[in-house]
Amino acid sequence: MKLHELKAAPGATKAPKRKGRGTATGQGKTAGRGMNGQNSRSGGGVRLGFEGGQMPLYRRIPKRGFTNIWRKEYVGVNVEALNIFEDGTEVTAEMIMAAGLANKVTAGVKILGDGKLEKKLTVKAHKFSKTAVEKIEAAGGKAEVI
Repeated sequence: MKLHELKAAPGATKAPKRKGRGTATGQGKTAGRGMNGQNSRSGGGVRLGFEGGQMPLYRRIPKRGFTNIWRKEYVGVNVEALNIFEDGTEVTAEMIMAAGLANKVTAGVKILGDGKLEKKLTVKAHKFSKTAVEKIEAAGGKAEVI
């Protein structure tokens, strides 16, 4: 079988309704829109969230708090995950990304203290938790803030 020989299973595809093509089709004249009214016109209908003049839900519900548009979001990586690197390696944020430990770095990488570190590493990251620094130094390594 080749790509050009592929065909959809019988009944998988359906021909679209050809609206406004004469009264014999059953979808002629008004094309299933009814007689008159806002929705029968082209461009008719109400905007999203409109409830016929009633106070809409998005305005009835009280608002709380705010979103800080300058918020910095860090990707957390536990010290246990750093065991994949060789002993004595200088681990950078780029190496952490390349190893697949962090999928995307927005504001930077934060090293967290969950797990046990068995390798002596020099870790360079944007932020560290207190326990992470303790565990890196206990393993004989160094924690450097970029």
